[in-house]
Parts: sequence; C-alpha cells; structure tokens
Amino acid sequence: QVQLAESGGGLVQAGGSLRLSCEASGIISGINLMGWYRQAPGNQREFVASITSGSNTNYADSVKGRFTIARPNAKKVVLQMISLKPEDTAVYYCKSTKYGVDYWGKGTLVTVSS
Repeated sequence: QVQLAESGGGLVQAGGSLRLSCEASGIISGINLMGWYRQAPGNQREFVASITSGSNTNYADSVKGRFTIARPNAKKVVLQMISLKPEDTAVYYCKSTKYGVDYWGKGTLVTVSS
C-alpha cells in the first residue's frame, strides 16, 4: 500500500506562483510513475503532469511552459506552478502508479483569483 499526502495549496492572485508537494509513505519501492491531476468544480478530473522513475516528464498542453514537475527523491514529487490563471483553480491530486495499481492522495485546493 502507498499513502500520498499533498501540501502547498492555497489562494494566490493571477500571475502568481505556488509549489505543491506530495509525499509518499508505505511500501514505496516499485513506484514507477508519479503525477498530478486536478478537478475544477463541475468538471472531470484531468491530467496535469507526470514523471517516470527515469525522470521522463509529460504535461497537459494547458500547463506547458508554466508548470514544472520534479521528483527530488523516491518519496516526493513536486509541482512548481508559475503564471497562474483563474482557470487553474481546482483541487490538485497526487497520483502514484506501482505495478499497474494507482494510488491517490486526498487533494489540495488551489484557488487563483483574478
């Protein structure tokens, strides 16, 4: 089992920055993919960014050039967000994949005011 805990959400003005962190606990060996998803009110959860154990990254078109994902160690993944827009407002969820099984955190709220 893997447990994920997100932190770093909050209220920021448009154009501002936030850094989200996600820390994994439990049996973390074998996690080969970690990423971020988000869900805005009334919308489905959508992919934001991911990083493999080999440090290959992937981003949604809507965040390319503004968000950066990194995995400083085996337990942690961070999402640096700059030039935030009101449409980035959502609950951001951390996801890890281990041997084909997905684990999710409970989410952290990011609110971008105009």
